[in-house]
Amino acid sequence: MDYQNILFEQTGADGAVGLMTLNRPDKMNAWTHDMRDELMHAMDRVNNDPNMGAMVITGAGRGFCAGADIGAMFKSKLDENAPKRPPSSGAWVKAVRGAKPMIAAVNGACVGVGLTQILPCDYIMASEKAKFSCAFVKMGVVTELASSHYLIQRMGWGNASEVSLTARMIPGEEAVQLGLADRLVAHDDLVNEAVALGEMMAQNPSRQLRMVKELFTQNGSEADLDVILQREFDALELAYKSPEHREAVNAFMEKRKPDFRKITE
Repeated sequence: MDYQNILFEQTGADGAVGLMTLNRPDKMNAWTHDMRDELMHAMDRVNNDPNMGAMVITGAGRGFCAGADIGAMFKSKLDENAPKRPPSSGAWVKAVRGAKPMIAAVNGACVGVGLTQILPCDYIMASEKAKFSCAFVKMGVVTELASSHYLIQRMGWGNASEVSLTARMIPGEEAVQLGLADRLVAHDDLVNEAVALGEMMAQNPSRQLRMVKELFTQNGSEADLDVILQREFDALELAYKSPEHREAVNAFMEKRKPDFRKITE
C-alpha cells in the first residue's frame, strides 16, 4: 500500500520496532477512514514480520491527532447524498488488542477520536506538550471505539465521567495523574523513549506477548474468578508446549540469552 496519510519506518537498534506516524500535519493529523485503513495495514506489516516485535504510533508536527476531519467525517454524514461507508464493527479496537505490543507516543493535541483510538494501546506515553480531550459531547455525539469501557478501566468511574462530560482539555502532566496516560516525558525525548520501551517488549516472544494481551482483554473486567483462572490455565497449557518456552528453558540452563527471533513455527 502507498501510504498517503501516515509514515512508516522500521526503527530501533535491531529494527525491532515499527514506527507509525500520523502524517497530516497541516490538519493537525485529523482522522479519516483512509488514515485508519493505512494504520491497520502498517500494523499488519509489524505483526507479520518476525524481526519486529512492537510498534509505536505518534504524530507529525505539533499535534498528535486533533480529532476527526470535520469535513470528511461529520459533514459528509449529514449529507444524505454522500456515499455511505459500512461501520467498522470495532475492527480498530480488535486489531490493536490482537496485535503485537503497541505504544502511543502523544506529542501534542490528542482530541476526540485521536484519544479514543489509543485507549486500547498497551501503554500511553505523553510529552510535556501533550493535551487530551474527550470532546465528543461538544460535537453533539458520544464516545466510541469502546472508550466508554477503556476510559473507566484506565481512570475509574469518577475521572472518566468528569473528562467525558466536561470535554475539557487536559495537559499531559494531569493526564498521567488521572490515569489517562501512563508516563510523562520531555517532548524532545518522546519518540526515543517510546521506541526504547518498544525494544524492551520486543525482546520477548511475540506469541506469548499477544497471549498476555488477550488475557488482559478478556479478564480485565471479568467478574467470575473461575473464568479468569480457567483462561489463564488454558493459555499456560499452550505456552508450556511452545517452542518459545523450550528456548527460554534451554537458554537458562545453557547460561545464554534466549533467541526468540529464530523461532518461526
